[in-house]
Amino acid sequence: MLAVNGGTGTPQQTASATAAAQTFAPSRSEEWTRGRAEGLKVQVRSKLLKAKSGSSAADMVMLVDTLERLGIDNHFRHEIAAMLHRVHREQQGCTAGSDDDDDLHITSLHKGSFRASLSSDTRGLLSLYNAAHMAMPGEEALDDAIAFARHHLRSIQGKLRSPMAEQVSRALDIPLPRAPRRLETVRYIAEYEHEPAFDGVALELAKLDFELVRSLHLRELKALTLWWKDMYNSVKLSYARNRIVETYFWTCGIYHEEEYSRARIIFTKVFGLMSLMNDTYDAHATLEECHKLNKAIQRWDKSAVSILPEYLHVFYIKLLNNFDELEDCLEPTEKYRMSYAKTGYRQLSEYYLREAQWSSDKYTPSFAEHLDLSAMSSGFPQLAPVVLLGVRDGDGAATAEAFGWAAAVPALVRASAELARFLNDTASYKTGKSGRDMASTVECYMAERGVGGEEAVAAVAAMAESAWRTINRECVEMDRALLPAARLVVNLTRMLEVIYLGGRDGYTAGADIKDLLLVNLTSTMEVVYLGGKDGYTFGSGLKGVIADLLVDPVHED
Repeated sequence: MLAVNGGTGTPQQTASATAAAQTFAPSRSEEWTRGRAEGLKVQVRSKLLKAKSGSSAADMVMLVDTLERLGIDNHFRHEIAAMLHRVHREQQGCTAGSDDDDDLHITSLHKGSFRASLSSDTRGLLSLYNAAHMAMPGEEALDDAIAFARHHLRSIQGKLRSPMAEQVSRALDIPLPRAPRRLETVRYIAEYEHEPAFDGVALELAKLDFELVRSLHLRELKALTLWWKDMYNSVKLSYARNRIVETYFWTCGIYHEEEYSRARIIFTKVFGLMSLMNDTYDAHATLEECHKLNKAIQRWDKSAVSILPEYLHVFYIKLLNNFDELEDCLEPTEKYRMSYAKTGYRQLSEYYLREAQWSSDKYTPSFAEHLDLSAMSSGFPQLAPVVLLGVRDGDGAATAEAFGWAAAVPALVRASAELARFLNDTASYKTGKSGRDMASTVECYMAERGVGGEEAVAAVAAMAESAWRTINRECVEMDRALLPAARLVVNLTRMLEVIYLGGRDGYTAGADIKDLLLVNLTSTMEVVYLGGKDGYTFGSGLKGVIADLLVDPVHED
């Protein structure tokens, strides 16, 4: 399963947000902060209206990009839509040789030729590198663009100054189109004042908005930590990974905005329940117990607890009770959604059982046979509808049609599932896996092609890149009405790049992403007014609290 699969290892204690959330004490009230933010929104909105009528297409695109990277674009959706509509209309009449095309490097992207002058233009190289990662299948010319930009960015990386140095470093790790928005926001806020087109009003709004959202995240994490502590201590499955903070961190990468609070709570809980099931199949249960667990899950009735070994009784009852409680969180017209979550959980159990059988039989399938099963057991096809489960209908993401689309495992979801499997298996291969795991895609490729591990890892990495291109194509070609749902699913996919960066498994080995958790949940944001006479700081004291709680005695050196 994505993020809850890939080697259980020794259970590790994770961060408790309770103490951290209690430590959080902003020196200004939330009411004051919200009032100030609303006033700043009026000023930014006015600037957007002026830009729409008097700026060039290139300037408008840069402005939209800035708002997105600052994490405040959600407050100006109508204004941004109007600006992009104008840009689209103007670009339809543009010729390929216009100055704006040169500024945006559109000519290079379309023709596959890269001017010598671009090699010394760091900002242009970075734009080219990021834009080329929006390639779709068949656009091989963009492979040359990526290679060209990557080569020159690496050659000058050691000579760059802040903030360009940090932006290039991040892009070389994870290209901007694949980077989770929330993580980019916390870094870009710190860098934005050094940008040529720096706007103090937008920056202050971004800092205020970040802190308001972070305060809500800490309250949610406190509640989820208490829920998980009760769950984990009650089920007494000591072999299972204790990963509620890492799970919530992943969830915030899907949707961080305040309006998605219910969705975050529901998704995190379902993810946690899937993780407990995965670890039972993968790390502890005998094959006979796996069959019994699957039989009980397919029945989905408390009377089926008698089928199970005693150590799974509490888990099974808690599982059913929690799904009932999640359904109670939904409005009467939304309750049909729970059927998608239950069906997905049952399906995942079936896939885990098949994997357990393969492992027991020491069966090494063909690469294609393996991927047919392991893409589905990655958990991604089951989590895609769960992403929408708690989303309110206001933005058009959680429609009945969207649930049907997500549950049918369309090409976008299938490609994301394959990407999850490729990244997970690469991490498992690089870090070593428990003896109970079945053969990975890397090992199946090695056996089938008769190649070594390094060559197999490179081949699987190329398949992961191909999966991203399929995702890009589907986002362009799909029904526009499904785009709001698709964006959330792609956000779930983006978090894979962070969790598995460099071959790590940041879910199983939580200490590997400790710094990212600290940045996302405890970054101090100092907000200084334009006159420079007033300011305040949020979040002091949190870093030490969470850092201490995140220390992993098993994996820390």
